[in-house]
Amino acid sequence: MTRIAISGHRGLPPDTAELVATELRAVLGEEGSPITGLSCLADGADQIFARVVLDLGGALEAVVPAQRYREALPDEAQDRYDELVRHAAEVHRLPFVESTSEAHMAAGRHLLDDADTLVAVWDGLPARGHGGTADVVAEALARGIRVRVVWPAGAHRD
Repeated sequence: MTRIAISGHRGLPPDTAELVATELRAVLGEEGSPITGLSCLADGADQIFARVVLDLGGALEAVVPAQRYREALPDEAQDRYDELVRHAAEVHRLPFVESTSEAHMAAGRHLLDDADTLVAVWDGLPARGHGGTADVVAEALARGIRVRVVWPAGAHRD
């Protein structure tokens, strides 16, 4: 079973979210089946990826960076987070209490510990904070993990 982790931008505008979902369907479809998707289920790329994995019949594993992670997500993302956690075949909870950049980087490393491939929904720019997508991509490359970057033409960030 192919194990694919996600790291990607949060707070994607609706038009970019749709472009990303379409490209993720194509990328994950190329991987064959069965696949297991590994995600922290944050708003944006993580939740889009998790939904695509489930829609394609794959298994989902969630990595929860901190006890207060859900509360740190935007209000509009919390219901989707709850739904995706319910559909996860396995939930890995890290020992952090607060949802900090340290917790997020530890979660990124945990994702990579169990992944064959990292899919990065990434505009190629430096991380906006420690533990961001650029940091997880750098860690994956340092470990020799295959990275597939998804940033469709016309995608943008707020």
